[in-house]
Amino acid sequence: MIETTALSPHLGLEVTGVEDLLDDTLITRCVEALKWRGVLLIRGLHLDDDAQLAFSRKLGQVVTLGGSEIFTVSLDPAKSAQAEYLKGTFHWHIDGTTDSVPVKATTLTARYVATVGGGTEFASTYAAYESLPEADRKRYEDLRVVHSFAAAQRLAKPEASEKEQAGWRRGPSHEMALVWKRRDGRRSLVIGATADYVVGMEPAESRAVLEEVLAWSTQEKFRYAHDWQVGDLVVWDNTGMLHRALPYDPSSERTLHRTTIAGSEAWA
Repeated sequence: MIETTALSPHLGLEVTGVEDLLDDTLITRCVEALKWRGVLLIRGLHLDDDAQLAFSRKLGQVVTLGGSEIFTVSLDPAKSAQAEYLKGTFHWHIDGTTDSVPVKATTLTARYVATVGGGTEFASTYAAYESLPEADRKRYEDLRVVHSFAAAQRLAKPEASEKEQAGWRRGPSHEMALVWKRRDGRRSLVIGATADYVVGMEPAESRAVLEEVLAWSTQEKFRYAHDWQVGDLVVWDNTGMLHRALPYDPSSERTLHRTTIAGSEAWA
């Protein structure tokens, strides 16, 4: 029998009793749970890449990144060509904010875990928006933010040379609303490492607003920290979940496999 247990007051569900991960009834329940709880955990599945892809395709169209539908998350350059870029994932972020349509959901499976640290922390910007004072909701309602690859890289490597920074500035950027309005009526805040500046604001005021929104959204009461075990499957709704990797030894064998589900009808 499928059972669910809340992982924290505002977000997350652990799902137990799963016998067939591809069962249509289970998929329907998972999709509905993602809408309202944001993060799903199923332990002990030990999925291989084919099984992870089969499940992901039940959720929607899988995005191909670097020629593969499976993305290896590792700080070891021998395992991931993106190891240097992945250092930026230690900062709060939302996937796909520099894309024309941000991604809908992400799945991660744990192949190797760090001996110490290396968890993944989530923060619900749905809960953060819903808890905002009315005056702040009105203040943020019409603000638009430019998200850029460069902004995230500056956080990850503040001592970068001018040449490196010039290269980052050639990376993608995208303007979008600070308050996301989903077609089912729910709203969330889009914030994080890629948030570069608020359109039409002076730089100092813009930075103050972005820092204010991020600090509000990542309060302890809106967060859940996942401590990985080998074989875990974690899925999250990218339409309102910030996430970040928690510190661990870069020489650790920590390795996760990720799939990304394309955004579509979830967006207004």
